[in-house]
Amino acid sequence: MRSPLTFSIHHKSKENAARTGTVTTPHGSFKTPAFMPVGTRGTVKGLTPQQIRATGSEILLNNAFHLMLRPTDTRIAKLGGVHTFMRWDRPILTDSGGYQAWSMADINTIDDDGVTFKSIIDGSKIRMTPERSIEIQNNLGADIIMAFDDCPSSVEPQSQSVARRRHALTARDGVLTKKQHESRLLQSLDRTARWLSRCDVAHQKRDSQALFGIVQGGTDLDLRHRSVQQICNVDLPGYAIGGVAVGESPEKIAEVVKFTANLLPDEKPRYLMGVGYERDLVAAVAAGMDMFDCVLPTRNARNAHAFTRKGPLNLRNARFAEDMGVIQEGCTCAACANGNSRAYLRHLFACKEMLGGILLSIHNIHHFQSLMIDIRLAIEDNSWSVLSKRWPVLTTST
Repeated sequence: MRSPLTFSIHHKSKENAARTGTVTTPHGSFKTPAFMPVGTRGTVKGLTPQQIRATGSEILLNNAFHLMLRPTDTRIAKLGGVHTFMRWDRPILTDSGGYQAWSMADINTIDDDGVTFKSIIDGSKIRMTPERSIEIQNNLGADIIMAFDDCPSSVEPQSQSVARRRHALTARDGVLTKKQHESRLLQSLDRTARWLSRCDVAHQKRDSQALFGIVQGGTDLDLRHRSVQQICNVDLPGYAIGGVAVGESPEKIAEVVKFTANLLPDEKPRYLMGVGYERDLVAAVAAGMDMFDCVLPTRNARNAHAFTRKGPLNLRNARFAEDMGVIQEGCTCAACANGNSRAYLRHLFACKEMLGGILLSIHNIHHFQSLMIDIRLAIEDNSWSVLSKRWPVLTTST
């Protein structure tokens, strides 16, 4: 059967493993390296499809778990699929729900067959198995769907740097010793491989939806190598690196991604899940990754944090109260092109006006899409070494 997804590589960098290409799906194509804004519940918060397109975005991410809860995957299928439902006629990728097993660890239990969640809507029990995850994604109708995987913490739960995540993980898994955590990582590899085989068998729309497998293994490079062998043993249209940016340092993220990317099939798209800041994206592209998603542009925007080429700005700061400059001089996003000043945006956030988050979301997504454009140009022109001159943020810590 012919794959619903094709991937063409156009240029390869002479300085590293970066490459440009085009992924073609039933709902159109997108250029790679590509950044996907996150529209968890069928919406990129606060933005219309037209506004998202204007940022340069060519593909979005939806979340199967949350859409299954509300309005339900069967209802969306009845209404024509997620593209029709949200009025987005370009490619869509759906996450499988595996990440929620990590991020919502305090309200779920996990076993070899699947995950039992407590509904965040009414408290009822929800059973998610590989088969159910694929059924949900088949119903939603996204162009690219993800295998249901077991995503463990990359480090011992109690050493997590984010308090909420630490609480969630220790609530479910308890306090793990180093040896117990290593055992948990190994368990997740074999479980993820078994679940992928079940996902592949359950997939009912192979002619219209491309299934990607997910590599796990934490920060252990030997386990990453083993997971690549397990996952790539199933012939799929694309593969992803999961289980990064879940507790480890930026340096560890870069090390794991560089090692793992080199093991993935060269001729298929490589997707790094849930990453990240500009420096993380550039390092991942240099390692050979093609696709990315992250909530940072919009989540930070709703909290008055703007991304710029020189570094982030907190527009709630008093120093912007009379600053009539735009977020970033020369930026062509709708917010900057219209002349919305830093002072005005600060005022909107001070008054809790929703327009502040909308304008800043437009700018932040445009910022990341501009980075992708410059990355692609740097690969095509063999000018990678000067990329940091256009993007000083790449040489500063976040």
